[in-house]
Amino acid sequence: MTSLFIKPALLRWVVRIPRVITEHRTGKILCSERSYATGTDKAPKIYTKTGDKGFSSTFTGERRPKEDHIFEALGNTDELSSAIGLAREFCIDQGHTFTYQLDQIQCILQDVGSNIATPRSSARESHIKRTKFTAQPIADLETWIDTFTEGLPPLTNFILPSGGKSSAALHLARTVCRRAERSVAPIVRSGEADPDVAKFLNRLSDYLFTLARYTAMKEGNEEKIYKRPE
Repeated sequence: MTSLFIKPALLRWVVRIPRVITEHRTGKILCSERSYATGTDKAPKIYTKTGDKGFSSTFTGERRPKEDHIFEALGNTDELSSAIGLAREFCIDQGHTFTYQLDQIQCILQDVGSNIATPRSSARESHIKRTKFTAQPIADLETWIDTFTEGLPPLTNFILPSGGKSSAALHLARTVCRRAERSVAPIVRSGEADPDVAKFLNRLSDYLFTLARYTAMKEGNEEKIYKRPE
């Protein structure tokens, strides 16, 4: 998977450079990614002005209105990554050792964005090959979910977002993930994105729910249980 979630105006200058990101405390590989250079020594400006009229570009070069479903899905996945980043900071403050997983997930969300930004109807074979999304991240999520679930008491009631700052932030990320999944679903159904992208987001919301419960338990915080108002 190749991350291409970058300014469209810079895409023609992109070159691939292999890189491996590692977590310094655990030595675990977070994600095999590519970093990108612009082909010039001069730092590019953050603003391009190409979207001033309400249109933006996909990776395939199409110009679409910014309210297009592709950009709506990209915005939701970007917001999801930000929500996970905030939750990660709370988890680091509490000394949790699983934060390398959140780092890896944020990297994978860049690959999700790359796939979404490459609609198949206008993509060349080189585009598809470069942004292909595989099933391995889904398997990783399932392994992590199973591991955390083993240490949790059975779920017998509806859980309200609670359990301390770390847990509540993970619940918030879960709800953003559900929105991202809803916005990606029609794109996948139309054949414009890989089906594994939708599967990953679906499994990610389960992971975030499980991790929120696990975090509350590890921190010794009580989860709020739904009770019907009398």
